[in-house]
Amino acid sequence: MNILSIINDLSLVNGETKRMACPVCNTKNTFTVTNNMGSIVWNCYKASCTAGGGTRTSLTADDIRKSLGRVADETHAVTFDRPEWFVRDYHKIASFCDQWQLDAQDLGLLYDVKEHRVVFPVVHGGVTVDATGRSLGNRIPKWKRYGKSVLPYVSGRGKTAVVVEDCISAAVVGGDVYVGVAVLGTSLSNGHKQYLSQFSSAVVALDPDALPKTLQFAKELRMYVDNVKVLRLYDDLKYQQPSDMANLSALGD
Repeated sequence: MNILSIINDLSLVNGETKRMACPVCNTKNTFTVTNNMGSIVWNCYKASCTAGGGTRTSLTADDIRKSLGRVADETHAVTFDRPEWFVRDYHKIASFCDQWQLDAQDLGLLYDVKEHRVVFPVVHGGVTVDATGRSLGNRIPKWKRYGKSVLPYVSGRGKTAVVVEDCISAAVVGGDVYVGVAVLGTSLSNGHKQYLSQFSSAVVALDPDALPKTLQFAKELRMYVDNVKVLRLYDDLKYQQPSDMANLSALGD
């Protein structure tokens, strides 16, 4: 029996789920098929049946427009008013930027006068939807999210997304080849996934001690991105270890 042929005949559109009799065990209404951003997943919920699997299908132009539209909706659903104590004071953040080889002006970095933090604005569609501050002293927490947006911090203009944990790593790797995407947390939100769905390729490059989370991120992203790779790091990307940067470049080839 060719399950793929049966599933293809269903012609599910993005976001559609079909429940039907299982073509393997013939049990009524235990077999479901779902199209989630071009990822077709099927499964039979009868305990004794082994039917289950997944494949990819191409998204229509309309599917892609709707996906990006949902990202735009989330962008504008959250308003963020920049506090007046966020100022452009490159002198105050110069040492931090020199340490990580960051161009403060190009990245639009700000300085939080009240809490002595360097501020990374979270900008989507030309709109500042949030900001993340990194302490320049001993203030706790080291990283602070100022707003409530679920969208990632993004840096770069490339065609391949590199998924990292923090803003520094995203800013370091972002450029003309890669887009650094910092999730700013321990999990992928729907906002992260919808944003990343616009890329055909993504590399998950989390901290070296976070391999289980790295593999989980990659598994989740394969529902949204066609080509997902995992980069095993020697050190965090923000340290720009030559071997790590070379391995990243090799994955992107």
